[in-house]
Amino acid sequence: MLKEINALDMFADVNIATEEAGRAAGKIVTIGEDCLEAFLDAVRQRSLSNGEKLDLKVVYTPLNGAGLECVKKILTRIGISDVTVVPEQEKPDGHFPTCPYPNPEIREAMEAGLALCRKVKPDLLLGTDPDCDRMGVAVPEGDDYRLITGNEMGVLLLDYICRRRLENGTMPQNPVAVTTIVSTDMADAVAADYGVELRRVLTGFKFIGEQIAMLEADGQIDRYIFGFEESYGYLSGGHVRDKDAVNASMLCCEMTAWYKAKGMTLAQAMDALYEKYGFYRNDLASFTFEGAEGMQKMAAIMEDLRKHPPKALDGKDVTRAVDYQAGVNGLPKSNVLEFQTDCAKVLVRPSGTEPKVKVYLSARADHMDAARQANQRILKEITENYLG
Repeated sequence: MLKEINALDMFADVNIATEEAGRAAGKIVTIGEDCLEAFLDAVRQRSLSNGEKLDLKVVYTPLNGAGLECVKKILTRIGISDVTVVPEQEKPDGHFPTCPYPNPEIREAMEAGLALCRKVKPDLLLGTDPDCDRMGVAVPEGDDYRLITGNEMGVLLLDYICRRRLENGTMPQNPVAVTTIVSTDMADAVAADYGVELRRVLTGFKFIGEQIAMLEADGQIDRYIFGFEESYGYLSGGHVRDKDAVNASMLCCEMTAWYKAKGMTLAQAMDALYEKYGFYRNDLASFTFEGAEGMQKMAAIMEDLRKHPPKALDGKDVTRAVDYQAGVNGLPKSNVLEFQTDCAKVLVRPSGTEPKVKVYLSARADHMDAARQANQRILKEITENYLG
């Protein structure tokens, strides 16, 4: 097969032209400022602040990526001008010299911003990844700053959007929110409280975008109010079909200012939601299996789980088992297995891009430490019985 591939010239049928000829033929077009303005206008339409004065002090890092211009412009449009940019991470730099991996999910990527926060004392640290489609946040807690997880931010934004749209009289009939099968079950509790239909799709924001497209095809796109995934992706409108950190940054800043006016930080707001709905803890563990032998091992793990699924997790009976390879609720077939008890859930899937098996754990308890310990016990069981 490699011999046949090497015999092909992928550029053999490519027509070559000069830039001048391409422009004259209309095949090369420079994207103008009107495109940027149209995007910012579309994002601004998703604002929920109703022109309120937003008292907020922000530290922002684009992590040496592309977010600086759009994020600063959208914050200016909603009335937030006190924005301090992390200087060493301000300009685009594909070498990303300030952090090992420019991902706002990883604490190390946010360390420069956290250090600046300890000097500037903002209400919010905002970070966007290099292509500005994911957003990470840290907020004051005691004498330091607390990182908000992707699941926590998804729940906070879902709750905030529902509250504000009900206050503003803009909540549609039969509203729809969308998240993924590996995102927190806390979203179900919040959605049910507001009468929102929560749809779950496979991992990957394209599947959330697909739900938006389906609503649009039915002439019901206004029903869509929010979508999120645990890996820090959020979207509150149909202006794009993918996660959008510009949209998320705007909403997060509005939400933070709204809570600040009530005398609360986002950390306190999240804790209040935990007190109301229960303490949900989500964890992710990855197991690496290198080489061809590793691929065989991963396949064997999934086969063993299918043939000999766990009957109990953490001493509680498994009440629901789902094999997404069989096709569930109209979802595409996917090599994912899910096992639930009355207060915990575990999903196992091989990564589609890395030689890893990923284990997603979720537990609900009366306090966070109990939920964390439940996840640890369940992970130990899965590891010893299937991944050892």
